[in-house]
Amino acid sequence: MRTLITNIKQLLQVEFATENKQKVYGKELAFLPSINNAWLIIDNGRIHSFGAMKEFPNTYTDEIIDATGKLVLPSWCDSHTHLVFAAPRQEEFVDRIKGLSYEEIAMRGGGILNSAAKLNKISENELYDQSQIRLLNVMAQGTGCIEIKSGYGLCLAGELKMLKVIRRLKENNTIPIKASFLAAHAYPIEYKQNKPAYINLIINEMLPIIANEGLADYIDVFCEEGFFGIPETERILEAGLKYGLKPKIHANQLHFSGGVQIGIKHNAISVDHLECVGNEEIEALKNSTTIPTLLPGAAFFLGMHYQPARKMIDAGLPVCLATDYNPGSCPSGNIPLLLTIACTQLKMTPEEAINAVTINGAAAMELSNELGTIKIGKKANIIITKPIESVASIPYDFGNNSIEKTIYYK
Repeated sequence: MRTLITNIKQLLQVEFATENKQKVYGKELAFLPSINNAWLIIDNGRIHSFGAMKEFPNTYTDEIIDATGKLVLPSWCDSHTHLVFAAPRQEEFVDRIKGLSYEEIAMRGGGILNSAAKLNKISENELYDQSQIRLLNVMAQGTGCIEIKSGYGLCLAGELKMLKVIRRLKENNTIPIKASFLAAHAYPIEYKQNKPAYINLIINEMLPIIANEGLADYIDVFCEEGFFGIPETERILEAGLKYGLKPKIHANQLHFSGGVQIGIKHNAISVDHLECVGNEEIEALKNSTTIPTLLPGAAFFLGMHYQPARKMIDAGLPVCLATDYNPGSCPSGNIPLLLTIACTQLKMTPEEAINAVTINGAAAMELSNELGTIKIGKKANIIITKPIESVASIPYDFGNNSIEKTIYYK
């Protein structure tokens, strides 16, 4: 099947054959390579060729899409989500409005423990059906690859249930999906007085089964005061590495926890959240291959201070954005809305924000060779917008959906 898209007002995030961009850094984030009045050919799910209309070749196609007045760009790459969950947590939303903090709600058995209790009561099929609906919704909003974490099971059966649902989502949908094993998300109530026993359960019982069944690509830890400290985080990451699971770590959301440095020490693919980041963390990231991933949707929903994106970009870091879609702190996988938050609250330009959630999002899932840019040979997972003025219209017009069509291939 060969599809031709013609009269594209602007073809964005193009990468030519001589280039091999894995991610973009610092000032480079402000530049989106583009072609005005362009065409694009997709052949059997891959980008076959592209260029300016004045250089349009004489070739056959099975389908023609007229994109007059529209933009075409790579689909969003959402590298941090908790999309598989059993039920929303509106009651905690109301509690926060009334003045309770995220930490206070967690101490009362809310938060992650609330989601775990609900998840362990429903069947795998129910969990899959709910998660499939959510996945289709974010795909309709432009997400063309996604990472999904476990971490609402907090027991062997619950974590396996979640990871099996993620595997079914992988098998039954037309976008790449990465799975992260996050049993170290919180301590279950029954282990509150014996935390080492829960860590032993993760390492000695959960990990061998998950690795043997190939259920996860990454291992993750919520490294934070009141959750998992540096020694516990390090032990879990090292155990995961022995099974071939690379680290992706929750770091520095609530405090200067040392999570950034421990992630870098273990060559984490990314360190995510980063509301609490100073010069020490930035310098450490500059001397590493670890990607700093910002989740401003959670800061927005929790009413917290935002990540210092401008300082990080100006320091030359390869900043990434992701949604953190989850039932408690960010019940949204809507990346166009995320772009608006990034522009208005983090003071990122539209170009910086789009780079952060395309090429750098792909890098944070080790998918840079397949997705994130418009390049010959890459998967043709793309977005076609409605007729809009410019790329800035996507975050600017946040009350409306700028996306007209999505095209996806696994």
